[in-house]
Amino acid sequence: MYVSKCTNKIKAYYGIFRYTQRRLVSSEHTPQLPQCDFKPLQFKSQLKSTSLDSIKRNVNACFAQMYSDPMVISQGHMQYVWDTSGKRYLDMFGGIVTVSVGHCHPTLVEALSKQASKLWHVSRAHVYEEIYDYSAKLAQRLPSSLSTIFLCNSGSEANDLALVLARLYTQSFDFIALRNAYHGCSSAAMGLTAIGTWKYNFPNGFGIHHTLNPDPYRGKYGGKACRDSMFQVNRECDCKVNECVACDSYIADLEDVLNTSCSQKKIAGFIAESIQGIGGVVQYPKNYLKRAAELIRKRGGVFISDEVQTGFGRTGTHFWGFQNHDVTPDIVTMAKGIGNGFPLAAVATTAEIASAMNEALYFNTYAGNPLASAVGSKVLDIIDEEHLQENSRILGSRFSIGLNGLMNQFDNVIGDVRGKGLMIGVELVSDKVKKTPLSKAAVGAILDDCKEMGLIIGKGGAFGNVLRIKPPMCINDADIKFAIEVLEKCFENHNRREKI
Repeated sequence: MYVSKCTNKIKAYYGIFRYTQRRLVSSEHTPQLPQCDFKPLQFKSQLKSTSLDSIKRNVNACFAQMYSDPMVISQGHMQYVWDTSGKRYLDMFGGIVTVSVGHCHPTLVEALSKQASKLWHVSRAHVYEEIYDYSAKLAQRLPSSLSTIFLCNSGSEANDLALVLARLYTQSFDFIALRNAYHGCSSAAMGLTAIGTWKYNFPNGFGIHHTLNPDPYRGKYGGKACRDSMFQVNRECDCKVNECVACDSYIADLEDVLNTSCSQKKIAGFIAESIQGIGGVVQYPKNYLKRAAELIRKRGGVFISDEVQTGFGRTGTHFWGFQNHDVTPDIVTMAKGIGNGFPLAAVATTAEIASAMNEALYFNTYAGNPLASAVGSKVLDIIDEEHLQENSRILGSRFSIGLNGLMNQFDNVIGDVRGKGLMIGVELVSDKVKKTPLSKAAVGAILDDCKEMGLIIGKGGAFGNVLRIKPPMCINDADIKFAIEVLEKCFENHNRREKI
C-alpha cells in the first residue's frame, strides 16, 4: 500500500470534524498549505502564463480559462500540483473529477511503465490478455446482470455507444434525458445534454426529449426532506414519512413527456447521472431514479446510469452512484476516474442488450489497448488497497460539515451545500431568498482568490455559480482544514469587495 508523503503529521481520528459557525481564521491570517515532503522536479519551462495569448493560434480557445491570470501546471503528485514557478496547489477539482487515486500515483506510474515496456498497442483483431483480465475485474464490481463490457476512450463516446445500444435493442428511437444534465459534447451526446452553454446551434438531439430536472433546491418542486444529502435545502416541504410530494410531481412530468412527446407504443430509454456533475452537483428527491426507471421499463425502454463522475467509490457509501438510489440500470457508462486521467471509458450492460450490436461490425482502434487496460486494472487495485471509497465517505462528511458551517457564517453568499462523499457542490447566490445566482465576475474573483492562496476548485451549474469540490480521493484531514480556511478567507474578501 502506498502512503503519500504529502501529509500533515497530525493524529488521525474517525470522528466528525467539529467545524462550527465560529470564524476559522482572522482577516489577517493567510492559510498555509499542509506540509509536503515531495520534491518536484526543477526545470525551466518555455511556456509562461504571460505567453498564453501567443499560442492561441495553435490551440483552440473554445474552452475558457478558469482564472484571470492562469498558472501553467508542470507537475503533479497525489492531491497536489505545481506550476512552472514551483508554487504548490491543493487540487480539490481532480482534473475535473478525473484524478481519482492521485496525480502520478507511484504505484500507477510503475504499472504503466511496466506495461509500456511489455506491449504498447495491438489491434483488437488480435487476442491479448490485458483486455480480458481488466474487463473481468471491472465486471466483478457491477451487478451480475451487467456482465458485458465495451471499452472506449471518453465519457462522450461511452454515452454515444449507450444510446446506440438502447436504440438497437429496443428497436425504438425516442429517448428521455433530464434538463440541466451533461452527457458529453459529441454530436450525439450533445442531444442528451441540456445545459445551454454546452450546446451549439446546429441540428442535434433527434428523438431526444427532456423532462423537468428534479432539483429540490432550484427546481419547481422540493423541500427540506427530499434529497439524500447530509444537509437539506432551506425550503418548506409537504412530504410525510416514507413519501415525497416533490418526487411525485417530477415523476408526473416525466409521465406527461412520455404521453405527449414520445411514441405511445415504445421508447428506447432514459439516461441520468446519479448526481449531476457539470450541472452543479444536483441531487434528486429520494426514489426518483428508481420510480423513473420503473416507468421507462413499462414503456419498453432501458435505464442508463451515467457514472462518469459518480462511479469508483467517490460517493463513499457505494462504489456506484446508482446504488444510492436502490436501482439496477440496464446500461452503465463510466469514464474519468476509471483511468485516473488516462484516456479510458467503458459501457457495461447485459449480454442480451450487448447482442444487439452483432448485426454489424463494431470496432474502436484504441479502446482497451494494453496500456489502458493495465492502468484501469491498477486503479481498481489502488481504490481497494488504500480504502479510498471509505476515505471518500469519512472525509466527504467532514468536508460537508465544514462547508455547512461556512454557509451559516456567510448566508449572504452561500445558498446551498449538497453532495455525497467527495462529490460536493456549494451554490453561490446574491439573494438567498430569491436564489439569484452570484454573478460570473464575483464567482471568478472568488476562484482567483482561491488560486492565489494555493487552492484549486471548479465551478459548474447552469449559471456557473456552483463551486464544484471533487478532489482526488486520497486527500486527508489537513487538506480539508486548509480548504475551509481558504474558502472562508475568499468569502471575507468577497464581502469586502461588495461593500466598496
